[in-house]
Amino acid sequence: MVDISIVIVNYKSWNDLKECLQSIVSINSHQFTVETIVVDNQSSDGRIEEFKHLFPSISFVENSGNNGFANGCNVGAAAAKGNYLFFLNPDTILSEEAIYELWKTASTTPDLGIVCCTQINESGKHYNEIRFFPSLRTLFGPFRALFKVINKQLINENYNPEKQIVFPEWATGAVIFMSKTWFEKVNGWTEKYWLYFEDVDLCKKVSNQGGRVGLIRNTSILHKHGGASRINIKTKALTKTEVLISQHVYFNEHTKGLHHFLIQLILVSSTLVEKILLAIIGLVFFFIPKLKVNLLILKHLILYYFNCIIQSTWTSPRAMNYLKK
Repeated sequence: MVDISIVIVNYKSWNDLKECLQSIVSINSHQFTVETIVVDNQSSDGRIEEFKHLFPSISFVENSGNNGFANGCNVGAAAAKGNYLFFLNPDTILSEEAIYELWKTASTTPDLGIVCCTQINESGKHYNEIRFFPSLRTLFGPFRALFKVINKQLINENYNPEKQIVFPEWATGAVIFMSKTWFEKVNGWTEKYWLYFEDVDLCKKVSNQGGRVGLIRNTSILHKHGGASRINIKTKALTKTEVLISQHVYFNEHTKGLHHFLIQLILVSSTLVEKILLAIIGLVFFFIPKLKVNLLILKHLILYYFNCIIQSTWTSPRAMNYLKK
């Protein structure tokens, strides 16, 4: 057994991964023991052998396919020996201090099902800390803005800059630290998602079990956001479509009855209207490459909604659990 198992899911993010692993292997702590597991979602470019040679102390697991972030995390967790699991993006830079503070907070505060910390980008800018579970009041921009205005005083109190720890409703999957006990209590990551919202889902399951998400501000992790999922127009369209698909999966998992029906209906209607209008603009201004993305998104969405009807499931067709619905 080791204290902490770091689990990193990789898909062709080799340059970022190299810097991340270099930051990890440079840590030589006497305060805790750590292992690192990299799950490669079948990058199929031959570079995994190079990395096995460069980082012999790291465990590399070759997944059966590009099965999504949630599946990759579960595969890594299944191989982990640690009492605590640290799910980390490959485009991050880690420090001994950050690991220690996350570990100390999680081990001394059992009701914190998930612990995360401040994330900063290359310019030193902090990532957003204020996060609410998706609902009708927070899903759409105007509703979300109104919600924040109505609850401005409460938000300011909860996220007071003087506080060393705050409690967002969910934490981004780039930095999630939790005990194996909590991980098993919520049955790990939900594999009905392929990409996006699986972190929101994990935090929601922790909340449903009486746990909290804690964000500590006395340490930080560098997170170079967005490198792997914005490679070209086709990839951009695919990932943006998965955001929309994952919203449907989330509400299917966490709403019931009339509420479930209404929110899915509103989401389908508003999404189709918006994407049809944007696709028309894309047709008119076909010579602007960025606008072509909207045509591809609409195509992907129509295929998804068609499959939803045929297969009677909201699960992402790219997810491991698609056939299990």
